[in-house]
Amino acid sequence: MWQAVIERFERYAPASVMARLALQHALPAHWTNDVFETHRQRQYPRELLFSSIVELMTLVTLGMRPSLHAAARQHGGLPVSLAALYDKVNRSEPAVLRGLVSGSAQRLMPVVAELGGPVSLAGWQLRIVDGNHLAASDKRLKVLRGHRGAALPGHSLVVYDPDAGLVCDMVACEDAYESERVGVLPLIERAHSGQLWIADRHFCTHTILDSLARTGAHFLVREHAKHPRVGQRGGWSEPKRSDTGAVREQTIAVEGIHVPPTRGGKKAAQSSAPDSPPAQTAGPAQQTGTWRRIQITLDSPTEAGEHTIGLWTNLPMTVDAATLAQLYRKRWRIEHMFQRLESVLNSEIKSLGHPRAALLGFAVAVLAYNVLSLLQRAVEHAHRPQTPELEVSTYHLAVQVNIGYEGLLIAVPAEHWPSAANQDPKTLAQTLLRLAKRISPKQVATSKRGPKTCRPKGYVDARVASAHVS
Repeated sequence: MWQAVIERFERYAPASVMARLALQHALPAHWTNDVFETHRQRQYPRELLFSSIVELMTLVTLGMRPSLHAAARQHGGLPVSLAALYDKVNRSEPAVLRGLVSGSAQRLMPVVAELGGPVSLAGWQLRIVDGNHLAASDKRLKVLRGHRGAALPGHSLVVYDPDAGLVCDMVACEDAYESERVGVLPLIERAHSGQLWIADRHFCTHTILDSLARTGAHFLVREHAKHPRVGQRGGWSEPKRSDTGAVREQTIAVEGIHVPPTRGGKKAAQSSAPDSPPAQTAGPAQQTGTWRRIQITLDSPTEAGEHTIGLWTNLPMTVDAATLAQLYRKRWRIEHMFQRLESVLNSEIKSLGHPRAALLGFAVAVLAYNVLSLLQRAVEHAHRPQTPELEVSTYHLAVQVNIGYEGLLIAVPAEHWPSAANQDPKTLAQTLLRLAKRISPKQVATSKRGPKTCRPKGYVDARVASAHVS
């Protein structure tokens, strides 16, 4: 009987079945509790397991419940009171959130690899890093009721893989005023050879670039106007054309950086395993090293009125300047990811004013985004022979998931559902492709919009627009 019910959902709500299989593989209950035990410092499980909290928060981020309070009241089998639930959520430790995001991405990465996809730069793993500040929340905390400004619950530093479409690492910062240049350092510690890290000019500092060079990784960072200081500059090369303008490059000498004894090129990066540990280097720790500076003279100025853009990189000369100029444009993909988290998923829950609770909601939204990204890739791959130009909308795909997901949970109990927690990645990918073929491309395709028109913004007093409390 249960198999017949599952087959009916596979026919009429395939996206919901795909989401449940992917969530079970990315976040099985026993694995989630093991991550909590591994990374916890002061918290401990007694009656309420951490996997139950993640399950409730997932319903909120997917839009199936308006708030954590509503999700808990409709759960029915919650073993603790609502006050105990919120106390547990308000004490979510940042180390646990990082282990949850990075661990689930590692579980989904083999499934994404089975589905395949284009590679931005052959032989290199791209990593885009950027920060995201959570929006001001409601004044639910007693200490904020005497302040006029809203509360800033914190921010996070995120590492995004544009080729796989997954967020592979995250650091949660409780202090909204903590510098992103300091918060990004724990993320850099996991960088290794064969990776290319792309970042905005805010991260163009001596400490960050030197830390990346020490791990054996490479970087492509937009130039900052004031730092780091350059010792010597080489001559400019002949300018070449790119899609956005003229590109030329020069060598620059920077003092006090780590220089490995041998410089690896593309061949060395291809020989290194994707998850191999950082390469061990020997030799002097601090000396003068040579990097490359790319200058792009734009055909059309940016929104800020800039006509030239400078890029710094330690990539070998085998990767030409025009390729690097085109590659840096992929940095905007992380901005699109943040936009999807805000518009498609409920990543910024206004009712959670405590920093740790708000960061937990954002981390679970990142997990849900990774699952949707996997489903999006599966649908595009399944319909590629018939519609090669299909672009799946994350919003419309989330709508298809929500249509039958709750009914699926009610109709098929967990004990009668085929577990996908320890399923082989190849088998799971084939199952997702089989279900994706039953989704109509017209229901999930993106809707192209026309060009934006410039409209002047109305006047708002600066004291009103910037009022906030951390």
